[in-house]
Amino acid sequence: MTPGPVIGITTSRYTRKAKPPVVGAPESYLRAVEAAGGIPLLLPFSVQKATWRQFLPLVHGLVFTGGGDIAPNFTGNGRGPLRGVLPQRDAMELDLIRLAVDRRVPFLAICRGIQVLNVAMGGTLYTHLPEEYPGLDHDRPDEDRERVVHRVDLDPESRLARWLGTTRLGVNSIHHQGLRTIGRGLRVAGRAEDGLVEAVEVEDHPFGLGVQWHPELLAPHDDTMARLFRLLVDAARQYRQASLPERG
Repeated sequence: MTPGPVIGITTSRYTRKAKPPVVGAPESYLRAVEAAGGIPLLLPFSVQKATWRQFLPLVHGLVFTGGGDIAPNFTGNGRGPLRGVLPQRDAMELDLIRLAVDRRVPFLAICRGIQVLNVAMGGTLYTHLPEEYPGLDHDRPDEDRERVVHRVDLDPESRLARWLGTTRLGVNSIHHQGLRTIGRGLRVAGRAEDGLVEAVEVEDHPFGLGVQWHPELLAPHDDTMARLFRLLVDAARQYRQASLPERG
């Protein structure tokens, strides 16, 4: 049996009582990728640029995970409270997502990931939504992470609406920043009830998708969210097939 495509998953730093800190990712991402038929592979950010640039030949698709805020020197905006900033992670992910766009590697960018995608493509962010974008409360406590808290309306003409077969989603929202101006080559695919952009697609790309919510937490009991990962794995499988050398 042909093994599933390899899906690279970006990582963050987690502190613990025993040092040094741990670099990893929540199990929910790994489980969602594995359940969709992919082979999850963690990609450490705490390596040299020459090393992270060798990640792409190892994988057939990518998941850009949630986490802390992007450092102001990358966003050009230092207003508002910042949380969990890791400039080395920012540098790696911004570079990696531009490479994935350029080389047409399938990817799903989640929560922080959609913000990384937008900044990488020249877009800007709301640094602190409660101050800059009054409306729905998009920042939820930990105990609400697996609970649907608001609606996202998808553009009927978007690929995302076509892929999922719906124009309305119930999502779990856990963020205090958001997309302000949209980056070059990105198309808005979905918005929250208050108008905030919650999903974007990379134009002219087989599967370049960013979502502001956390589908990996809803996937175990929501087939629509699980389908996002199946779509990613299917696109990664096609990417792998297209990358194989022709047999003479």
